[in-house]
Amino acid sequence: MRIGITCYPTYGGSGVVATELGIELAALGHEVHFISYSQPFRLSGRDNGILYHEVPVSSYPLFEFPPYDLALASRMAEIAELYSLDLLHVHYAIPHSVSALLARQMLASRGMRLPFVTTLHGTDITLVGMDRGYLPITRYAIQESDGVTSISSYLKEETLKHFGITRPIEVIPNFVNCNEYVPIKDEAARAKARLRLAKPEEAILMHLSNFRPVKRVVDVVKVFAQVQREVPAQLVLVGDGPERSAAEWLAHDLGIQCRVHFLGKQERVNELLPLADLMVMPSELESFGLAALEAMACKVPSIATRVGGVPELIDDGVTGLLYPVGDVEAMAAGALSLLKDRDRLEAMRLAGRKTAQKRFCSSLVVPHYVRYYESVLGNAG
Repeated sequence: MRIGITCYPTYGGSGVVATELGIELAALGHEVHFISYSQPFRLSGRDNGILYHEVPVSSYPLFEFPPYDLALASRMAEIAELYSLDLLHVHYAIPHSVSALLARQMLASRGMRLPFVTTLHGTDITLVGMDRGYLPITRYAIQESDGVTSISSYLKEETLKHFGITRPIEVIPNFVNCNEYVPIKDEAARAKARLRLAKPEEAILMHLSNFRPVKRVVDVVKVFAQVQREVPAQLVLVGDGPERSAAEWLAHDLGIQCRVHFLGKQERVNELLPLADLMVMPSELESFGLAALEAMACKVPSIATRVGGVPELIDDGVTGLLYPVGDVEAMAAGALSLLKDRDRLEAMRLAGRKTAQKRFCSSLVVPHYVRYYESVLGNAG
């Protein structure tokens, strides 16, 4: 198949999943065309079977804000015609579904067929889509999609409840490449690699996100502040975003800045995650929790919040520990309980890797997408 993919190319779960999906589809022999305003950050630019098409957005004095959605729709239709795309797969409803709908209508007027699949990722439904200014167009674009998928049962139910969608929504979870995200089997090699971040006797806590307010990065620092009082430890934060400054100042004010390391955006997080002892994910809301899954695949349990789709991923007490949002004391106590009980921590590490392999490997999930594409194409025909 020839598949067009549109996503936000920035550092965030929806863009990561869309990019990794394209890479996996290309590895299976499909031709993948990314259509966006910039190249997704996880693309190397040298991936076989993958082409990137930039969406140019012109600025005119007439427009206070450049109309990206219209430029995107035009580029989608153009690429679909030039490369004979079989379908579009858009990630994040606003504005990508609307643009895909326009592209489909533009081509249909000329006798061409371009079905599109919309994947719902989270805040496109729970935050942006529920804004009264966007709800009608979000509902319409989802309803008019040729296929709709959701990354969790939680998000599917939220969409059905708040948007009154009557068409079927297929739940296809996020995934991880279990051959790329792997633990370091040689303990001596792992210990040597960890020296880049911590002393041999120190634990490493890690956080990975786009540092938006919903990720509650300040809570990560608060949890760590309590942990490091009892256990020698270092905190490594991977990513960047609007809450970074607040987290940096809190670490400074608490006098622990020398133990808190902000690495910024990192392309190869699969090489960092295996070095951690725990992932800290205190989010206010997660429709899935991709960072926790990537950590699980690397045998790193998560201290996380019991929100959204997280309980569908993390089995509380088996592959991680779940707590109410904002309960910093409980999260710190949970982290300490694992760090002080190495046998329990190791059991959780093994269980997490096993769960990732059995349920969330790309080799299991990506074929689900392929079958779904085929069903959409069959129905569209």
